[in-house]
Amino acid sequence: MEKNDLFRIGEMAKIFHLSVGTLRYYEKIGLIKPYYIDLNSNYRYYHISQFENFNTIRYLRILGMPLDKISEFLNDRSIGSIKNMLNEQKDEISKKIKELTLIKRKIDNRLVQLESAEKSKPGIIKIKKVPSRKIAWIKKTSKVRNDINIEFSIRELEKNEKNAMVFFGKVGLGISKENLQKSNYDTYDRVFLILDKEDKYNGETSFIKEHKCVIIRYFGGHEEAFKQYKKLMVFIKENKLEITGFSQEITLIDYGYSNDKSRFLTEIQIPISDSPIIL
Repeated sequence: MEKNDLFRIGEMAKIFHLSVGTLRYYEKIGLIKPYYIDLNSNYRYYHISQFENFNTIRYLRILGMPLDKISEFLNDRSIGSIKNMLNEQKDEISKKIKELTLIKRKIDNRLVQLESAEKSKPGIIKIKKVPSRKIAWIKKTSKVRNDINIEFSIRELEKNEKNAMVFFGKVGLGISKENLQKSNYDTYDRVFLILDKEDKYNGETSFIKEHKCVIIRYFGGHEEAFKQYKKLMVFIKENKLEITGFSQEITLIDYGYSNDKSRFLTEIQIPISDSPIIL
């Protein structure tokens, strides 16, 4: 055996830009084994004839191939098997590209929301059109406006969903038209989630058309909402506006974005005029 044809584990790691730990792991799972082990020193040596195996492993790992698939291929090499592997991996990559594209859109949506929140002027009442949206919601009457109660309701909405990311930063509470008119601002009747176009939700959803709303934004937690509803209702009465559906109290900044509760930002929307809400 020519010593010039043998390479210690550290040398192989440098040649193939791998860590020694990775090579030891490959040995442990049986992917590639040392050509020779010195019984006196316990040094591991690899032979130049194994270079092609290392090249193949590195190439397939760069393509994202799982180690078990690589092991199968090394034990049964053929043009047919490598073609099958590459086609399967291509399909997996296509799926990942689609998933990453959706994630990018969701990130873009959140950035738009945060940029809008940063430009907010809390306490100012406006009338503006709210774009159409798809929501998932449950009727949930409660007089307790606290984080624990609200979180429990959110868990009910997401119990059949695999992807919790769909809910990040899009939670809302609603007060019915009847309770708004009775000044029951401490009672919310439903919890809802605003779904992005790309979201797949397994539960029941509703579509809300573009509609006109009276809107206010405010800093602070849910306990601050009562005062804001009073301001909105005074504005509605003074301007002889007609409420047409449940309010939409949407959290824009909460614990998901900030530890400072005084910087939490919520927008309350009350639909007005003869705008249709839920179809």
